[in-house]
Amino acid sequence: MDNALRLVLLLVLLAKVYPSSNAHDFEHCATTVKQWASSSLHSDSKDGRILKDLLFFLHVPRTGGRTYFYCFLKKLYSSSLDCPRSYDKLHFDPRKRNCRLLATHDDYSIMSKLPREKTSVVTLLRSPIERVFSAYEFSIEVAARFLVHPNMTSAAKTSARLRLKKGVMSTLEIWPWKYLVPWMMEDLFSRRDARKIKGPPYTYGNDSYNMKEIVMPLHEFINHPVALDIIHNGATFQVAGLTNNSNKWDAHDVRHCVMTHQTLGKYVLEVAKKRLDDMLYIGLTEEHKESAAMFANLVGSQVISQLSASNPVTEAGNNTLPAEAQSENMTVEKLMETYGTCVSKLRSSQSKRRINSFKRISPANFTKEARLHVSEAILNKITSLNALDVELYKHAQKIFARQHQVMELKLLDSDRPGRWQSKSYISFTWEILYLILFISLLFFFIYLYVNAKRRISKLKI
Repeated sequence: MDNALRLVLLLVLLAKVYPSSNAHDFEHCATTVKQWASSSLHSDSKDGRILKDLLFFLHVPRTGGRTYFYCFLKKLYSSSLDCPRSYDKLHFDPRKRNCRLLATHDDYSIMSKLPREKTSVVTLLRSPIERVFSAYEFSIEVAARFLVHPNMTSAAKTSARLRLKKGVMSTLEIWPWKYLVPWMMEDLFSRRDARKIKGPPYTYGNDSYNMKEIVMPLHEFINHPVALDIIHNGATFQVAGLTNNSNKWDAHDVRHCVMTHQTLGKYVLEVAKKRLDDMLYIGLTEEHKESAAMFANLVGSQVISQLSASNPVTEAGNNTLPAEAQSENMTVEKLMETYGTCVSKLRSSQSKRRINSFKRISPANFTKEARLHVSEAILNKITSLNALDVELYKHAQKIFARQHQVMELKLLDSDRPGRWQSKSYISFTWEILYLILFISLLFFFIYLYVNAKRRISKLKI
């Protein structure tokens, strides 16, 4: 038997004795994911509706979280209560006194560094399709700001200086933009250089989401490995604690397994749903006004009460409430008024920056009207790529409806004295009416009796 035949027989024997690498990899991954899910399904809270000592705002990108941070949380918590943090990793001692607020793009794995029994979690979720659109547009918006530079080398030097600047948190340091923006910058400069080489005439078309001469088309973006790694099902992975920015090393193995074997995603979804169930509050970007009112009533009211009841003055003599809360004796109503004013200013500022950025990639301009040109095929593809997020969002909608009921009951309870006064007034009114009716009937019967007597008297005569 020659050596070639022996080698073939050996390979056949090995194939029978050992399973294929793919089969082995799936079995290994299934075990890994199931073990992780089992250990992650424990409940962190007996009563998730009660605010605890530390509030963790899990900021899912492009859900409106920046608005909540500046217009709600910063109006409720003073800077002395803000936990030292970065948007990449948490570098602080959780035992630090007076640390009451943590707002970050970190995923749920950061809870491993927090006192679970003393931490309440809140978050915002957004329709998966809208979130993907927004992530695409924002990546281009921030990257386009660097097109003022003559080339990518100059832009890279500026971005490096921004990262090193002390006391300033650059978008380029924040997950996931620290990955998405540099990638998009290179793409924008590459396309601009290609236009210069080609020269006029330029034909761009009318679809801003498919102007390949200027920006990366949306269909190319959603199918790119970077988007597959960071954008798609991003909310589910973040709530589950499985982003590429996770604070736990074993999370990366689980993440790899789920992305390789998509059928295992159901276990991640189960964990993410359970964590939403345990949260103090969940807002929906599409229900902005109602979400804000709900946050003020369910979370803001507890923060105001908690900070006012606890020692309001630190050892340094500083009040733990921010200036707005101190000067106005903050209430839920005043918090909503402050929020409305803040949101208006913030949106105006963001709109100006957005317009200035998109001028550099004209005629591409991302608007709600422009989205109407996106084909149904691409929308369906986004939905398919975000199947986990679609299911998680449906679950969040159910929780949101329950939160709404809780808020209504709370508002009814707060109005109870007024309702009893109203009932008393109504009862008193009906008593008067009954009395008047009784007296009227009494007089009527007396009148009938008197008339009857008179007729009898006349008959006798």
